[in-house]
Amino acid sequence: KYTDFNCFFEIPTMRLTALTDYALRLLMYVARHPQRLCTIAEVAQAQHVSQTHLMKVTHQLGQQGWLQTIRGKGGGIRLAHPPQNIGIGAVVRSMEPSFALAECFNPDHSSCRMTSHCQLTGILEGALMAFFAHLDRFTLADLLRSPALVEAPITVIPHAAGKEKQAHSIR
Repeated sequence: KYTDFNCFFEIPTMRLTALTDYALRLLMYVARHPQRLCTIAEVAQAQHVSQTHLMKVTHQLGQQGWLQTIRGKGGGIRLAHPPQNIGIGAVVRSMEPSFALAECFNPDHSSCRMTSHCQLTGILEGALMAFFAHLDRFTLADLLRSPALVEAPITVIPHAAGKEKQAHSIR
């Protein structure tokens, strides 16, 4: 029965945390207002995100050197670098706590008995490398462009079963 098998073998999902999503949204908002300092309150209102969450994200982005934070009356946040110097892949790597797509990615805490002869780890690792190679092609400046300039035409990718499927790519 498939559901029984599913209990023992769980395929991981590639999903970024909400904090990474908020970090990218915060960076885009601040980048769109380079002439002034932005406040957490205004970003929270504009993005419909909790100020508490944005404070945590802002602190982390400031510690990692992506944002400058100015405290006190008249303070706020701004980019620490020009948007073209802020790589999306680097930001995602700095925000995510782990990219262990499967238990076997962490051999100290793995109970998988197939690790020595399993091909899944290599396949998932290749997928993760491709994911970051794609993200590394883009900067914050690319996220500020008009969607019409960023979205590329649909490309057709052959599917393993002989069918074709469509994929959207961004430049």
